[in-house]
Amino acid sequence: MSDVIRSYRDLEVWQLGLALAKDCYLRTRGFPKEEMFGMTSQIRRAAASIPANIAEGYGRDSTGEYVQFLRIAQGSLKELETHWILAGEVGLARTEDIEPLLQKCDRLGRMLRSLIRSLQRKQ
Repeated sequence: MSDVIRSYRDLEVWQLGLALAKDCYLRTRGFPKEEMFGMTSQIRRAAASIPANIAEGYGRDSTGEYVQFLRIAQGSLKELETHWILAGEVGLARTEDIEPLLQKCDRLGRMLRSLIRSLQRKQ
């Protein structure tokens, strides 16, 4: 990745968020059809919300608004983690399938916190 940031698409945090969302879409394909409007939908919506909020915040006029959208992305990330933990608890997914997703969530959470702190220092 180049050091020059021309777009939110150049941000590693957005790229990881998008990769996580893709992983979630692929992983939930195996969920039972009766979960389409339940857990499948909840996981996919929370996952897609993360890179979407990073992008939307990047496009805002102020640093404060950007930080606000990054915090919304953090909230969606915690929601996503909870859905995956619950999916494991109720037998929709195996621990060995969930663990890599939770590790990616942890990494993304650290990146979001770091970006927020960096932006707040600049304010």
